[in-house]
Amino acid sequence: MQYGYEKVARNSVDRHNKMTAPLLQDAILDVQQRVATLTLNRHDLRNALTGSSLIDDIVTTADWVNTSSEVSVLIITGAGSAFSAGGNIRDMAERGGDFAGNVAEVEARYRRGIQRIPLAMQNVEVPVIAAVNGPAIGAGFDLANMADIRIASDKARFGETFLNLGIIPGDGGAWFMQRLIGYQRAFELTLTGRIVNAEEALELGLVMQVTSADELMSTTQLLAQRIASQPPKATRLTKRLMKMAQRMELKDFLELSACFQGMCHNEPEHLTAVNAMLESMERK
Repeated sequence: MQYGYEKVARNSVDRHNKMTAPLLQDAILDVQQRVATLTLNRHDLRNALTGSSLIDDIVTTADWVNTSSEVSVLIITGAGSAFSAGGNIRDMAERGGDFAGNVAEVEARYRRGIQRIPLAMQNVEVPVIAAVNGPAIGAGFDLANMADIRIASDKARFGETFLNLGIIPGDGGAWFMQRLIGYQRAFELTLTGRIVNAEEALELGLVMQVTSADELMSTTQLLAQRIASQPPKATRLTKRLMKMAQRMELKDFLELSACFQGMCHNEPEHLTAVNAMLESMERK
């Protein structure tokens, strides 16, 4: 099933899964077998996040996934040749759109605009996989880094290019990248603004895997389906646990883990999984 401005009417309801579609303008949402795939669909703008409705679409989808018990994994990818070109360069040149006005006005637009993406992405309860089909530049690179896993096409390119334009990574990129690859490597990429290809991104640890362009989505879907086959409530709790481990002391973390484990042991999905494991062992 697909949701999007080119695919179905707004407010459509999937009768099989009883899910109400979010309102999307510049993206398409497809849900199959507990995997939601969000495709940024402004290839005319190389899927620029500003100067389009993609910020709203990403935030809306992130919020919707959290309330949709039938979704266990979210994939984000781009239509056309680019994953996302980040900010709209023409608007920057013309001091228009999100970049118009004085310091206070621009600051407010960042907070009310693109900075909603990192906050929403950080709060997504299900695993997020970025299928990077082409160039991921500036805020587009940062969006990919907000995912839990990145798989790249051999046509993908990555660049933290803000400084090349005389601006800083204002969407949270400086926070995310150093947590992926360490301060020194993140510093070099950010301060030089250089573009790296998919193979170097793999060597740096920015992406987990590189595939051919033709195999990108099938490879991503295979991983997504493997994760989506796990017990859904325990999957969401496990992601929460891994995120919280990054900022908690061990003693506090262990107490939280014990609480989450108590919740899991009392869920029907736990007994179902245990019985399936026992049946599998008996067959062997």
